[in-house]
Amino acid sequence: MRKEDSVFSAKILLFGEFTVIFNSKALTIPYSFFNGHLSYIGDDKYTRYDMAVLSNNELISYRDYLLENPSLCEAAEIDLETFRKDLDNGLYFESNIPKGFGVGSSRALVAAVYERYSRNLVRPQEDSALKKLKYIFSQMESYFHGTSSGMDPLNCFVGEPLLFSNNDDIKRVSVPHHENNGDGAIFLINSGYPSTTGPLVKKFMKKTLDSGYKRKIIEEAIPLNDICIDQITRGNMINFFENLRKMSSLQLNIFREMIPGDFLPVWKRGLDTGEFSLKLCGSGGGGFLLGFTRDYHVAEDIMKNEGFEVMPVFKNSSFRTKESN
Repeated sequence: MRKEDSVFSAKILLFGEFTVIFNSKALTIPYSFFNGHLSYIGDDKYTRYDMAVLSNNELISYRDYLLENPSLCEAAEIDLETFRKDLDNGLYFESNIPKGFGVGSSRALVAAVYERYSRNLVRPQEDSALKKLKYIFSQMESYFHGTSSGMDPLNCFVGEPLLFSNNDDIKRVSVPHHENNGDGAIFLINSGYPSTTGPLVKKFMKKTLDSGYKRKIIEEAIPLNDICIDQITRGNMINFFENLRKMSSLQLNIFREMIPGDFLPVWKRGLDTGEFSLKLCGSGGGGFLLGFTRDYHVAEDIMKNEGFEVMPVFKNSSFRTKESN
């Protein structure tokens, strides 16, 4: 069992943005550079006092929401009275996860609250428990996003790459990962401003009312999404990069409104040169974008010359090796 002060990593949705609404596969990974944990005002922490107070107030609102909607706590078996007492003593969420950037600030918080206050904690050691945990988190996260699949807080809670198929099929997977070994990498690009998921999802759903647009999602975007997931988890990097480039081109076409305008030229450069491929990280509109490259140093220099902040998710020699299969 985890310690009471467990740290929960941020998450990254590598594949599945928007298409998961229409039952595509989704692949999430933890990202430990950003993380958070429950703490108390007055402890020796880096968060400013006013921000800690703000977090405490937000948690009070969240606890009130759960109290007013008891059905959301039934599966989770949340001890709301103990939660209240801790809030009165200055409980807050100590976190460096940026809000509105698509890396799971609210999701890590939900995972932390569940771990500390569930009377009957479901442990994620067995894959059979993942489906139940996903349902629990979908209920608990509804406060933040109206509706939730539960995928993101589940990833924060489990702390391992997870593959979601047909919504109810969840399993742990491996993503090729050799830290500091080779030049290939997955990286984040900072847009410099946050995004709001809800309005972008509504815009997407409105666009899918057009039969031609929906056909592109079903017949083009979902197959590309699913094959990219299959190839990266199998380590088939040559075919992965070929299909990723197709996905980047398709997203530029069908998700252009979700791509911050400042990134359109560099997005097109990646398609033209093959130096890197960009895609949405979550719903887009701001926050982070995702990049994939066989040569991180080249991609990093290009992004910095364009004035963009780049952050490696991990470096991976198999991204570079042309003999990968």
